[in-house]
Amino acid sequence: MARKAQKRIKHVPQRTCIGCRMVLSKRELIRIVRTPQGILIDPTGRADGRGAYLHNIRSCWEQAIKGPINNALKVELTAGDIAKLTEFMSTLPAGEPTQGSRTTESDQKGTA
Repeated sequence: MARKAQKRIKHVPQRTCIGCRMVLSKRELIRIVRTPQGILIDPTGRADGRGAYLHNIRSCWEQAIKGPINNALKVELTAGDIAKLTEFMSTLPAGEPTQGSRTTESDQKGTA
């Protein structure tokens, strides 16, 4: 007996916002990249370099600039980099993230 063809589900890459730790599809987040030229905001998500992802919400950017971005990009941000990120952050809407799933250490360890 022949098998019935099943519709293939397309893989959607998931990334974690370093500001709020929510897991969302890659396209819903903004990528920041560490390059030899410095820190860049990568709207295409394809630039070469070490990257980190953030929501397009000011609260996530404020949280990330306080420290997690240094760890995610494995670099200490310069005053120029912080100014560049703060300038971009000022164009973003204020608010709290509402979509995605939030992961915590207890979720990852399997305990509630």
